[in-house]
Parts: sequence; C-alpha cells; structure tokens
Amino acid sequence: MATFFNQATLNFAGRVTTSNITEGEIVSGLTLTKTAVTENYGPGDGIVYAITLTNAGATDITGITVTDDLGAYVLPGGTAPLVPLTYVDGSLLYYQNGTAQPAPTVTAGATLIIDGLTVPAGGNALLIYEARANDFAPLSAGSAIFNTVTVGGAECEATGDTAEVPTREEPILSIAKAICPQTVSCGQDVTYTFIIQNTGNTAVIATDNLTVTDTFTPALSGIEVTLNGTPLAIGTGYTYNEQTGEFATLNGAIPVPAATFSRDPITGVVTTIPGVAIITVTGTI
Repeated sequence: MATFFNQATLNFAGRVTTSNITEGEIVSGLTLTKTAVTENYGPGDGIVYAITLTNAGATDITGITVTDDLGAYVLPGGTAPLVPLTYVDGSLLYYQNGTAQPAPTVTAGATLIIDGLTVPAGGNALLIYEARANDFAPLSAGSAIFNTVTVGGAECEATGDTAEVPTREEPILSIAKAICPQTVSCGQDVTYTFIIQNTGNTAVIATDNLTVTDTFTPALSGIEVTLNGTPLAIGTGYTYNEQTGEFATLNGAIPVPAATFSRDPITGVVTTIPGVAIITVTGTI
C-alpha cells in the first residue's frame, strides 16, 4: 500500500531546525484474491471466476466497487482494446461469510462493474460469476485469457489480481457424409464421401487411433477407398466385408490436421478455418 513520510520543523530565536524524517505505511485491512474455477476454455465456452474479498479490520467496509476488465488486450500495433469475454447475465452470486446475499448492482459491457458491496469486519465476501469466450478470444495452441479485477470505493483500497485461463488444446471433430449419385440402378457405381472437420487447435495423429465405420446398405462390391485423393489399401488402411457391407478404417490410418485461425485486421474477430480429411468409398451396387 501507500508509503508516507513526515518531518517536523522547529523555529526558535530566528533559527530553524528540522527533525528526522519518519516513514510509515498505510496497510489496508481489505485484500482481494481472484481465481478461475474453470481450468481451460474452447470456442464459446463459459469460464467461472471466484473473487474473495477479506476484511482484517474491526469495522465493516462498505461501498466497494469491483471492476473486471474481462480479459481486454491490445494487438501489436493496435490501439483499441479487444475484449474476449462476455459476462453471462444473471450469473453473479454474492455471499458474506458464506451466507447468500441479494444480488448487487451489475453493469456489464466492455468491463464488468459490480457496485454496492460490503465486506463484514473480520470476515469475507465472495463473488462467483460466469463469462463466456466470444469472437475475440484467442484459440491457437498456447493462447490464454488474462483477466484482471480491481477494487475501489473503500477508504483503503485493495490491490487487483489476475487470473490466467489457457485455451484447451484438443481436436474438435465433426463428420458429414454424402452420396453421389443419389439415384442409382443395380450394377451402377456409387461414391460415398466422408468429410471430417477439425475445428480444434490440435491435429489428430496416428497414435490418436481415429476410426470411421459404416455399414453400406445395400453392400458395395469392388470398392476403392481414398484419403484426400490418395488410395488406401485394404488391410493397412481399412477393412471391408462385401457380404455384410461393414466398412472400417484402421486405427491411425486417418490423420486430421488442426484448424488454423485468422484475425480480421480491422475488427479483430477470430475466424476458425477447419482442418479437413476427406475419405471416398466407390463401389458397385
């Protein structure tokens, strides 16, 4: 907290004498701790935060305002801050010494402001709330949201505190299937296309043992299988039973690249470009 200095002056018989300089420090009875309850985040995920205000003094501290910057940051060469978190309306819980209190005044925008808090003497106040990762949240592997909260309004202010929440590093997969042509006759060739998309920041590699299975009804004969245009061999890339139509890729045969992320140079919005793997199966009905 603030350090202060003081010196006395003695005037006597036209002479001035000064005392030594004393030094003191103002120590606040109010301390603040911020913790991220959520371990990590992905696209659109909610992050739960807990703020603890502790009063070591003998009297209640009233009129406290807590301000959260919602992870605001400025890009290199930029001027306007980007805010990667959006407060979830109605999520705030407020406790004094473990007892639930009526919700205080909340103003949510580029910052989150919580007004009218009281921390009882020799006790604590706890705030719990949720904020959601939005289009400005960084998603690349190794990224994180650094979120700072400060407190004001009390006679002696506590310092702020920062919580770091890293982005979750994992593949996020989806699969879609198409058939061409849709109208076929017996003895005609048909192609099934499987499109696997990865919107996560981590690639799927051989040791992840991704597999794709399907049962073609009616069963296909004489199938040919490709991965991203390159032929896959039966027995090393996939298995197939012409009698039952059961098809399966083998463990590790289908890698899927990680997504890439681009940022609009004007708005700062993060866009996800999925990593893609395409499997085609062509056979005769």
